[in-house]
Amino acid sequence: MSMEEARKPQATLELVAERAGVSRATVSRVVNGSDRVKAGAKKAVEQAIRELNYVPNRAARSLAQGRSNSIALVVPENTAKFFADPYFAKVVQGAARYLAGTEFMLTLLLSTESDPAKTTRYLQGGNVDGALVLSHHADDQSYADLGALLPMVYGGRTMSTDQNEIYVVDIDNIAAARQATELIIDRGRSKLAMIAGPQDMGAGLDRLIGFQRAVHDAGLEPVAIEAGDFTPASGHRIMQQMIKNNVEFDGLFAASAQMGFGALQALAEAGISVPEQVSVTTVDDDSFARSSTPPLTTIAQFPERQGEIMAELLIKRIHGEQVPEWSIMDTKLVLRDSH
Repeated sequence: MSMEEARKPQATLELVAERAGVSRATVSRVVNGSDRVKAGAKKAVEQAIRELNYVPNRAARSLAQGRSNSIALVVPENTAKFFADPYFAKVVQGAARYLAGTEFMLTLLLSTESDPAKTTRYLQGGNVDGALVLSHHADDQSYADLGALLPMVYGGRTMSTDQNEIYVVDIDNIAAARQATELIIDRGRSKLAMIAGPQDMGAGLDRLIGFQRAVHDAGLEPVAIEAGDFTPASGHRIMQQMIKNNVEFDGLFAASAQMGFGALQALAEAGISVPEQVSVTTVDDDSFARSSTPPLTTIAQFPERQGEIMAELLIKRIHGEQVPEWSIMDTKLVLRDSH
């Protein structure tokens, strides 16, 4: 940098406004990404910013607005489960992709089992402007309490019932489970079993309801329902136990592809062929659904898009905009060889 350049006054919002021939407020709106600026004025401001090499003082602006420009993505699960589940990675990718076009940074918080209140204290401490919460359990009451203090959006139906405003982005888990179960029934299978998800989570509970409704409406009774934790190990263990207990079934709905993957392994180990002897369907079109033997017929959801929508709604809430409390995402039937 030359001495002459060093002596130049640093460009300010006022200098940009003077160069562009607009008000200071107009420059501020352009810098903050507002869409309430006419195209001509926006172009003039952007040209002035380039000519003056204006760099917004983001730290000062954040302080003035009382913001940290940080968003937390909270996963109340242990580290091993987070890194093993492709669903979480997709949601993070979607949220990060949306936030890349904003001034907000994404902070990932994994709640610790030894001190779950640590996460709550961090969120209460003014470190973030809002939170995205995934994999919410019924006993995560601290997040329900936080809702009155911090803008939040949930990925999946929360089990909390005492919040006035709960913002959720999810699929219709009841409908998805029902559709997957009806595929088995349509194959002529009448002895249906289910490996359900955790019953302290909205997705786990709703997918059980969907299975039960499909079975009931077909005039059938389930032969077995056992709850796992959405992991391959739990699907494998539960299926082994069903086989050991001589449960007679010719159809199986697994509430997640990971549990379906584990169940297929146990069936193969027992010499039970799929789909010849047992039809199997699930929810989730992830790597577990695609790499199982045989590949799983499933109801696909789109977690990357879910992450984008969650981040978009949260930013709007932080800016004081009205957003829908429920955003229900589309699903897609993926037919493979397991049913």
